[in-house]
Amino acid sequence: MGPTSLAGVCVVIPTYNESANIVRLARRLRALSPDLRILVIDDSSPDNTGTLAEEASHLLQPMNVIRRFRKEGRGSACLLGFAAALQDPETRVIVEMDADFSHDPAELPATVETTKGADVVIRSRYLPGSRIVDWSFSRRLFSRCANALARLLLNVKLTDYTNGYRAYSREAAAAIQSKNIGSSGYIVLSEIAEQLHAKGFRFVELPSVFVNRSRGKSNLGLSEIVGATVGIVRLAWTTRPR
Repeated sequence: MGPTSLAGVCVVIPTYNESANIVRLARRLRALSPDLRILVIDDSSPDNTGTLAEEASHLLQPMNVIRRFRKEGRGSACLLGFAAALQDPETRVIVEMDADFSHDPAELPATVETTKGADVVIRSRYLPGSRIVDWSFSRRLFSRCANALARLLLNVKLTDYTNGYRAYSREAAAAIQSKNIGSSGYIVLSEIAEQLHAKGFRFVELPSVFVNRSRGKSNLGLSEIVGATVGIVRLAWTTRPR
């Protein structure tokens, strides 16, 4: 069997202050395939991420950059990227991933390949064979608690609701109703999963090696943590059977 074709695949990368990583990541992705489309959504990063991405795009085509006027959150950035990717009729798979190398580009071909038998493929940090590298105890605790709460309250049963390394078939991405998503941060991942599960789309999780960033500063702050926890409870309340 030959290598997985990445023609018709668009990788959506939300960025905020990722100047230390975005060009390196774009080069790694381009090395995977000359046909892979790269789409960066930058939230007006003060560290010049958007400008660096645009400069790189001239050499790493097909690559595009959408620059927003303010920080609006990872979730809304990805939704904007999905909509933009779907405008290309050749797009068959949309992948979302972070810019900080916590999501290994080497896992992308197998992730895309799995969409041949599934609508949504999620790289999970909590399956046998998965591994988390260089996380603090507090970060591990929050992630475990957030996922345990989500499994308890939400309808779709996943091992990892909060890892944003996912691939969507064109049909699944097109079925996401952005107007019904009330959040903008990481909780959007759970909202999308609830929507697509309710519509009967098939989910598959794959193991993943998640490496804490070595360059730049994490964008996950206290407000995101509180927002994700509150969002899970709100989402469970709004989707529970009446």
